[in-house]
Amino acid sequence: MRLALKLFVVLAAASPLFLALGADAQPARHPGRNGALSEQEVEFARIAWRYFENNTNGDTCLVNSVDNYPSASMWDTASALGALISAHELQVLADDAFYDRVRCLLVTLRGLELFEGELPNKAYDTRTATMTNYANEPAAVGYSAIDLGRLLIWLRILKEREPYYAPAVNEIVSRWHFCNLLDRCGTLYGAMPQAGAILSLQEGRLGYEEYAAKGFQLWGFRTTAASRVEPVATARVAGVDVPYDARDPRTLGAHNYVVTESYGLDGIELNWDRSDDRSRDDRTHSDATASEFASRIYEAQEARHAQDRILTARTEHQLDVAPWFVYDTIFSDGYPWNTIAEDGRFLPASAAVSTKAAFTLWALWATPYTDLLLASVRDQFDPERGFYEGTYEATGEPIKVFTANNNGVILESLLYKVQGKLLRVGAEEAAPWAAPNASGRCQIPARQRSPCGPAASR
Repeated sequence: MRLALKLFVVLAAASPLFLALGADAQPARHPGRNGALSEQEVEFARIAWRYFENNTNGDTCLVNSVDNYPSASMWDTASALGALISAHELQVLADDAFYDRVRCLLVTLRGLELFEGELPNKAYDTRTATMTNYANEPAAVGYSAIDLGRLLIWLRILKEREPYYAPAVNEIVSRWHFCNLLDRCGTLYGAMPQAGAILSLQEGRLGYEEYAAKGFQLWGFRTTAASRVEPVATARVAGVDVPYDARDPRTLGAHNYVVTESYGLDGIELNWDRSDDRSRDDRTHSDATASEFASRIYEAQEARHAQDRILTARTEHQLDVAPWFVYDTIFSDGYPWNTIAEDGRFLPASAAVSTKAAFTLWALWATPYTDLLLASVRDQFDPERGFYEGTYEATGEPIKVFTANNNGVILESLLYKVQGKLLRVGAEEAAPWAAPNASGRCQIPARQRSPCGPAASR
């Protein structure tokens, strides 16, 4: 592994924020599961970490998004960073190995070639850290605001838990130029090349949009429009009023997926709190809307099981057959329990009990139903490769795919049981991340769209 960056750690002085197993001082109780891991749960953590042992490239420390496929998105890089921190805090990964991996990953992130010199590309080859398309062919294909929001959350968690690395993390983010990602109204925009121009497109729907916005808020950005839940509507699903994004996918071309993952990650990482909430009381949630919506997402899935005897833990997931990826939703595009491909095709046979969704719900809600969910996926692993993506609803057969996101979210969920909210923001970070970098190019937006609204080519 490359050990540049001139980062020298005195390992004897470094320790996890909380000892994960058998600690004398535990944090205050939090919603869901509490306490030290059982022997079986420790084994779950070891199995999930095995994926990252197998799929981390030693030269770049980027992690394959899917087993043995040398490509990584920024969302999956965030999942890998979350797995790295969680495995260390759970004492599955030793100090020296953790610090080596952190140094190596920060070196790579600092040196990434950026799309249009602005922001990380949507995908990189994990062997070379060069920009690629989703077929892992050399290409600059744009950036995702949603992916980068998640990565900003985990870079901030790293800063809080390992302050020694704060200057290196700041240096990484200072290379990024956010002028075209946020407008003056705080709307999030992704980018892609098209017909010789760069097309900026509003990005995110209810759930993912608000979650990603919190990542930008943690670094001082105002995301007023992206953080506003409106336009929102509700659909009656299994007797529960489930919130969904009221923007029409037929006219705007973006599906309004309602899934577990965005709400679950907000709970595990941020406790359904506002980004400026420095409280350590995990029993209350300063983002009451996020907390309420998450509860309804859980309740609808529990109610479906009560009514139809179908175990339900739905979120987006990989497949072991074409089209290889689906959004397995509680509600989408006008229909409950809608399982669709990215192009909108209805694929009910691809519905699954997602392993990461089952662990997430189990961590956040300590109920007999989530006990059943965990029991249904607890044996769905290969001890040498990690946890399977899930089990098909119709057959109970495993989806024999291993991914960074699935195994990373499992590790996060286990750490949440021990510690509660994973982000502990210190008061020293009250000032916004606002200074321009040395090149003079803006970080907080300077080139504004006028008026706020649909993005255009640039």
